[in-house]
Parts: sequence; structure tokens; C-alpha cells
Amino acid sequence: MFENTKQFCDSFLELGVPGFDLAVYKGGKCILRHINGYSDIENKVKMQGNERYNIYSCSKLITCTAALQLWEKGAFSLEDKLSDYMPEFAEMTVKTENGIQKAEKPILIKHLFEMTAGFSYNTASAQIQQCQADTHGKCPTRQVMKYLAKAPLLFEPGTRWEYSLCHDVLAALVEVVSGEKFECYVKNHIFAVAGMENSTFMLPEEELDTIAAQYNCVNGVRQNIGKKIMTYKVGTEYASGGAGGISTVDDYIKFLECLRTGKLLKPETLKLMTTPRLTVEQNQGNWTGHSHGYGLGVRCPRGVKPYTDFGWGGAAGAFIAVDLENELSLYFGCHIISSRAQGIRSMLYRFVRADLFDLDDLENIREELKDLYDYHMTY
Repeated sequence: MFENTKQFCDSFLELGVPGFDLAVYKGGKCILRHINGYSDIENKVKMQGNERYNIYSCSKLITCTAALQLWEKGAFSLEDKLSDYMPEFAEMTVKTENGIQKAEKPILIKHLFEMTAGFSYNTASAQIQQCQADTHGKCPTRQVMKYLAKAPLLFEPGTRWEYSLCHDVLAALVEVVSGEKFECYVKNHIFAVAGMENSTFMLPEEELDTIAAQYNCVNGVRQNIGKKIMTYKVGTEYASGGAGGISTVDDYIKFLECLRTGKLLKPETLKLMTTPRLTVEQNQGNWTGHSHGYGLGVRCPRGVKPYTDFGWGGAAGAFIAVDLENELSLYFGCHIISSRAQGIRSMLYRFVRADLFDLDDLENIREELKDLYDYHMTY
């Protein structure tokens, strides 16, 4: 069973992925675990299935879950102004055709979840560099926001979607409303609940060797780039809610299963999270395509068959798909940035569905995959 899914995964090795680890659960039971390749290709270390990875943007689903737990407790409203909790965001500026102007609209908390607040994803901005200098490279999560607030927004809050530092700001909001460091809140209220013993947002330096070798693909050439989070960890005390998570496939699938079964969020909250929210105007910049919309931090289905999954992906190749309707959870782990497989990994969910429910869909999948391959394989 799952021969089509396995063959698709194995083809990633030909596209520069050193190794991968796929776990699929249905109804709470593991129905597929497929591992192939190397965790360290230079030293010929085979994948074992217990590798720790920098999960990059798969961190976002954890961060949004943490924030929604606090929302469930009444700690804030989605319609609240961000400045009610973080005053530095009260007087924002925005880039316009006529130069930098005072923002007319406030940032609301829902804008952070939705990626519509107006922030950029520039972790090397002058403001962040100043924070690095002033804090001697520490950049505590909450303190970074006071510098970020000095940078002009790209657009008026709520007017369009832009992939950005929104979920990093959301992590700082978790600190403010919970009274705990973000990494501590997540450890106590998510990782402990799910039994995720190998996951963290603040890796001790002495544990760096526990991370699998990490690669980057530049102009089709694979390079070993060390084990640290690239770009997004701006300081030693910075817990990036958008890209700072470290986890294993075993741990992350536990998180997805706990999320799916209501152990982390109430069913009605999960429904809210996974319902498309963007207006037609906002949705123009959204990456999720015709098949999905964007909810509270995740791509989510909008009735285009056969897509019934929500989830996201990470810069180093990780991919999430959770299908509430069919009681499925899928997590794909690997550790290479910008591989040629990055743009086609979304078809993993389709292959699993086809192998489980509808082999007749394989021809459609292959046609869609050809279009994706032709598009994403062009450098």
C-alpha cells in the first residue's frame, strides 16, 4: 500500500533532497512511515527517524495554537488593537506613493494571525540591527518588537496579505498576555501536553550537535550550511514564533494529532482557525492558490475538491497536512532550503488521498504535478 506516495517521496532524492521522513496517521494510528536517504550525506549517515530539524515556518502553526489557547481563555479579542497590549504599535507609519505617512488604521490582533498587519519579513532591517547592537546580540523576543514598531509598514493594516513577521509579533503577544516567556508558554502548554520531548523554541548551545545536518540549494548545487537557524533567529534570546521551532517528525505528528483531536484547542476554535478569512482584495497576494484560502495562520480548504486539508510548510522542506474530515494527519520532515522539491511537496497530501481513497485521481495528480514541476524547476 502507498506505493504511489512512496515513489513520489523517493523522487525527492533525485531533486537534491539528502533524506526525508514521512509520517501519516489516520484515526490516531500510524498508517505510513516512509524514511529514505541520509541525514548527513557527506558522512553517509542514514536517516534514522529521530532527527531534530529546524522547522522554520512550521513553527507558525504552534505559535497560532498557543495564541488561540489564550484567546479561548478570554485574554484578548481578535478585534482588539495590538497597541492595547503592546503600546509601541499605537502610532505606526506606512509606506505610500507619497512617501512615509502616518498610518490611518490600527493593527488589530486578527491581522497578526491573518498576515495582513503590514509588516515585512526583513530580519536585517535597520531597526532590528539597532536592537542587535543595543542588546549585544541577545534581542529578547518582547524587546525586539519595540524596534520593529519603528519601521514603516508596507501597507495600511488589513488591506492585503503579506507573508511577514506577523507571527513573530504574535509570539511576543503571547508573552504579554500569559506573563511567561514565549518558549516557556509553549513548552508548558503545548509540548508537555503533546509529549513533545525533543521540541523547543530556545535550543541550548550545548545541544546544537543534536540537530541534523542542514543544507541549502543554490543554483542547483547543494551546500552544507551548518545546524543553526538561518536568518530568522535574530538574537540569542529571540524565540521566533514564525520560524524558530526545532522538532522531530515523531514530536510534530504528536502535535498535529493533539490539535486534530481537540487536546490543544476546542473543536469550535479549530474550526475558526481553519476557515478562510481573507477578502477578495486581501487574497490577491496569498500563496495558497485556487484550492485553499488562509485562516488564522494556516492554509485551509475552501471547497475545491478533493482538497480538505489545512496546514503549512517550512523553508527547509517540512510540510503539514491535516484532514479533519478523513481523520488524517501528515508530516513530512527534511532539512534542505530551496531544493527543487520545495514547490511540489504540496502534492504529498494528494498522493496519500489517492492511495487511500481514489486511485482514479492519479492521472489528475500527475497532470497537476507536471505543471508544478515545470514551474518550480525553472531557476
